[in-house]
Amino acid sequence: MAKIKLEYLWLDGYEPTQNLRSKTKVEEHENFQGTLAEIGNWSFDGSSTRQAEGGSSDCLLVPVAIYPDPTRINGYLVMTEVMNADGTAHSSNGRATIEDDGDFWFGFEQEYFIMDTKTLLPLGFPIGGYPAPQGMYYCSVGGKNTHGRKLVEEHADLCIAAGINFEGINQEVACGQWEFQLFAQGAKKAGDEIWVARYLLDRLTEKYGYYIEYHPKPLGDTDWNGSGMHANFSNNVLRTCGSQEIYEKICEAFRPVTAEHIAVYGAYNDQRLTGKHETASIHDFSYGVSDRGCSIRIPLMTVQKGWKGWLEDRRPASNGDPYKIAARIIKTVNSAL
Repeated sequence: MAKIKLEYLWLDGYEPTQNLRSKTKVEEHENFQGTLAEIGNWSFDGSSTRQAEGGSSDCLLVPVAIYPDPTRINGYLVMTEVMNADGTAHSSNGRATIEDDGDFWFGFEQEYFIMDTKTLLPLGFPIGGYPAPQGMYYCSVGGKNTHGRKLVEEHADLCIAAGINFEGINQEVACGQWEFQLFAQGAKKAGDEIWVARYLLDRLTEKYGYYIEYHPKPLGDTDWNGSGMHANFSNNVLRTCGSQEIYEKICEAFRPVTAEHIAVYGAYNDQRLTGKHETASIHDFSYGVSDRGCSIRIPLMTVQKGWKGWLEDRRPASNGDPYKIAARIIKTVNSAL
């Protein structure tokens, strides 16, 4: 028998942006294989996370995905859904809103700022002023323009070691801003992996004296880019149809439900979606080929492959819940078909 450490992760009930919570269960297992079938449900005090009242505070944690924890001996990361005591989905449970995972594939581009806990500023920002203007930070190399690479590289290694389908990293347009990309076949799996990757990133900052800022416009109304979480998506129709008409029909299905999408695309997104800094206005809806100023971008590669590929919704904010974002996209695409 060997003792294993199971880190149960869940989303709390804070509004307008939920937070990750976690706690560790130590169990004894013989020849543990790291599967969901080998572990059980758990519970937590929902009155401490705005998910229950004190008089009846138990909420259930139901495991939905498990990954090796690269930083612990015999450790595993367990993504869970929050359920009520009667087994129904808690109102804070965005994963449960995904009605049809079907044949959808999702690739999320998670942007974020690395912040210094002492100065409360993005890396590379001097106290009381600003670094050089945007232009040289995007995909940069060298200590003058690149800040935080050690943490970013270590995070990438941790995600890969955990078995997450991690696809890339790059420094973004603003100083101290970075991005990582994940891809998964299935909306629920894509959401699971984004949340586990965020957990690994947030936990990693504890040893660096940093924290991660997911606010979509942390520098306010300035000439600095905000942070998004662009959602690249496809289903079998988009991957195989070979029809510009069908692509445009699907894009048009997003127009009448713009407000419904914005409602689940992350808090304070109005500060980011201004029509500037590679965004469309939050008040408009548009789509176009290779246009990063549109609400939805039709990738040039999709067109070059004869209208077979995917679409990119550029509106989701960096602090959005990938479960809720994917659920809304699936609903809209299905309505067009």
